[in-house]
Amino acid sequence: MLKSQAQVTPSPQWVRVVGGWSEFQFAERRMPTLDEINAVSPDTPVFVLHLYDSALLNKAALRAIGYTKETPNPPGGEIQRDEHGNPTGLLIAKPNAMLLYSALAKGPKLPLEYQVNSTRQFMRELNRLGVTSAIDAGGGFQNYPEDYQVVDELAKNNQLTIRIAYNLFTQRPKQEFEDFQQWTSMVSPGDGSDFYRHNGAGEMLVFSAADFEDFLQPRPDLPENMETELEKVIRHLVEHRWPFRLHATYNESISRMLDVFEKVNKEIPFDGLHWFFDHAETISEKNIERVKALGGGLAIQHRMAFQGEYFAQRYGTKALKQNTACCQNAKCRSTCWIRYGCNSCC
Repeated sequence: MLKSQAQVTPSPQWVRVVGGWSEFQFAERRMPTLDEINAVSPDTPVFVLHLYDSALLNKAALRAIGYTKETPNPPGGEIQRDEHGNPTGLLIAKPNAMLLYSALAKGPKLPLEYQVNSTRQFMRELNRLGVTSAIDAGGGFQNYPEDYQVVDELAKNNQLTIRIAYNLFTQRPKQEFEDFQQWTSMVSPGDGSDFYRHNGAGEMLVFSAADFEDFLQPRPDLPENMETELEKVIRHLVEHRWPFRLHATYNESISRMLDVFEKVNKEIPFDGLHWFFDHAETISEKNIERVKALGGGLAIQHRMAFQGEYFAQRYGTKALKQNTACCQNAKCRSTCWIRYGCNSCC
């Protein structure tokens, strides 16, 4: 598959596989090796993202990005090196996936007219599979409004074939509040049309609250300043009646986030404002009740279809059963729903 795509990919474009697969789906039950990728694509850059834990770059991609012996490891990430210190092509999130996002973002962009055509082809494929609507949870390096130009153009020309509700995802660590200040002055929830409308904030509200869902790595402890930064943003969103969603994988993170929400709610009542946690793999029954009391919800992703083996290895089968049983719990049914996504956080 990679070989055939590399043969028809024009220079300087890359072959990019951006998540949505697992090593366990193949007969060999393993990931491809760098030698295999380099053999089928010696000249065309190839970037293969595996969940949010690692990425494989062939030699052509390393050259295109400019990674060398002198390139330092970023905080929370590792560039694997050979015995001479040269990058091998394996990037590892430990557990911060910013290294993976930033490498992907270094690839060349298509001309605008190609982006429009590509988006229309993608929507047609989704339609073929029976998909008619999607909620966009935002993503790394997706800046508003500049990176929404293609979908905006399609919406204005009545060429969307998927109904899209989009959330705004902050892009600037330590400047998240400024992002949301700007956006609340530009757009309001519900603005748009039946096919393309604004849906609120998230799933990244502040970077200090990001508890990366990499089950190959230990659970990260969120920094002490998380509550202060999150409270400032939540206050602003509630004051402006912006619905929000927040990425939260672990119960330990959720407990601290709920402390912030409950504090804000006492002073500025949520009063029916729509909000929810994304993922919530290890949430406790106690915290489910706290979510319910604030009128919130849980969006449970089908992540265990992709990462169940890793989750069980680290946290055990008991925790795995608790995760998969969450929405069968009578206390949880009015609070959570299953969501299916096309993005790589699967």
